[in-house]
Amino acid sequence: MAAFDMRRASAMRRRLLGGLGAALATAALAPRHAFAGAPTPVVVMTSYQTEPLAVFERAFERAHPEYRLQLVWRMPVDILPWLRKPDHGVDVYWGASPRTFATLAAEGAFAPLEIDRSGLVERLGRTQISDPQGRYAATEMAGYGFVVNPGALERRGLSMPADWDALADPRWADQIALPIPARVGFAPPIVDLVLQAYGWDAGWALWSAIAGNAMLVDAGSTFVTDEVASGRVALGISIDFFVASAIANGKPVRFEYPAHTALNPGHVARMQHGPNPAGSRAFTEFVLSDVGQRLLLDPDIRKLPARESAYADPRAPKFNPFVAAREGRMDYDDVRGRPRLALNAALFEQWLIAEHDELKRLWRRIGALDARGRDTRAARAVLTRVPLTEAQADDPALQRQFARELEGAPRTGLRPVETQWREASSAQRREVDALLSKLEAA
Repeated sequence: MAAFDMRRASAMRRRLLGGLGAALATAALAPRHAFAGAPTPVVVMTSYQTEPLAVFERAFERAHPEYRLQLVWRMPVDILPWLRKPDHGVDVYWGASPRTFATLAAEGAFAPLEIDRSGLVERLGRTQISDPQGRYAATEMAGYGFVVNPGALERRGLSMPADWDALADPRWADQIALPIPARVGFAPPIVDLVLQAYGWDAGWALWSAIAGNAMLVDAGSTFVTDEVASGRVALGISIDFFVASAIANGKPVRFEYPAHTALNPGHVARMQHGPNPAGSRAFTEFVLSDVGQRLLLDPDIRKLPARESAYADPRAPKFNPFVAAREGRMDYDDVRGRPRLALNAALFEQWLIAEHDELKRLWRRIGALDARGRDTRAARAVLTRVPLTEAQADDPALQRQFARELEGAPRTGLRPVETQWREASSAQRREVDALLSKLEAA
C-alpha cells in the first residue's frame, strides 16, 4: 500500500472480518434518538477492499459526524441471498457486481436514490453505467486493457499493440499473461468485449490465437501484473486499477487502453426498508458528490470517477472515459453481454483452456508453416471453429445454467454441454494435427 496508514487498515480489517451478525446487531440495538448528538449507525454491505473503505469511512464520518458506518464485507455470491431476506438489516449496498445490482433492482429490493443526480450520466457510449430508473447509480469505473513492461517489449522487439487483434501475431508467443475467465473474477467481461468488437465467430477465432500465445494466470497462483513486472512476459490482460497500484509501488509497468475497451462500473443503492433511511441517503449522496468522487483519486484507490467534473482534478488519470465515449471508443453493450458472461467463461474454459498445451503446440506449428509459405487456411478454419453459435449462447435457458458461477458459486462437475464442448475441441485438434502433418510432410 503506497501511503496507507496500517493502523487504519488493521482497525478496518477487524471491523470487516468481525462478522455480519455483530455489525447488524450493533446497528439494530443502537439507540438512535436516546442521546442528543449520538451518531447513529449506517450499515453498508460491500465487497470492496480495505483501502477504499477506510478512505471513504474517514471522509464520510468527518462530513457527517451524526453517523457511524458499519461496514459488512461479503462476496457477491453471499450478498444476493442475504439481501433477499426481509430482515436483512442493511441500509446500503455498495460494490462492483453489475449483475447483482440488476437482479436486486428487478426484485424491488432498492429504494429510490432520492438525490440530486445532476452531473451523473446513465450511459457512456453503449455501456449503461447507472440504472435508468434511478434505483442504483455508478460510483466508479474500472477499464480493461493491457499492462506492459516497456523494457521487456524493447528486448523482445515488440511494440505496443493498438488493439486486441495485434495479440494474435506469432511474435507474441509466450509473451502474454492471460487471466483464466472462469477462475479470475475481473476477467469474464474481457471475453465478451472482444466478441462484440469483432463479431462472434471472428472474436472467438481471435481468442483462440491469443490463448495460443499466452501463459495462463489462475486464481490464487500469481498476478497478471507480477508476471509482467518480472519480465517473464511482456504484456498482460488486466484492469486498470490493479496496474495503478503496482505503478504506485514502483513496478516497471504501464497500462494502455486498446482501441476497443469497456468499463466495469461499481454501484451504490439504498435498501428498501433499511433501518436508517436518512443515513443511507446521506451516504449515497456523499459517495456520488464531487467531493466523494474525488476520493477515488486517492493513491490507495485509483479508480475512474463516475462524475466527469472529477477529471478536472490534477490527480485524475490521463484516460478520461467521458472523452473516450465521445470519440466512439465505448461501444461495448454491457446489458446485452451481461447474461452470457458466465456462459462465455465456461466455453472458454472447455474449448481453449482444458487442453491449453496442445492448443499452443498447434499454433506454433501453424506459425512455422506460415513462415515456410505453406497454406494453413484450412487448419486455421478448423482450429478456430467455436462449438457454439451466438444464437445458442443467447438462449436464456442455457445462460441460467451458468449464471451463479459469475458471483463465485462453487462448481460441482461438468454439465453435459461442457462435455460436448471439450469433446468438440479434442476432435478439432485431432483434425488440425492431421492437416498440419500433411503440410509438414509436403
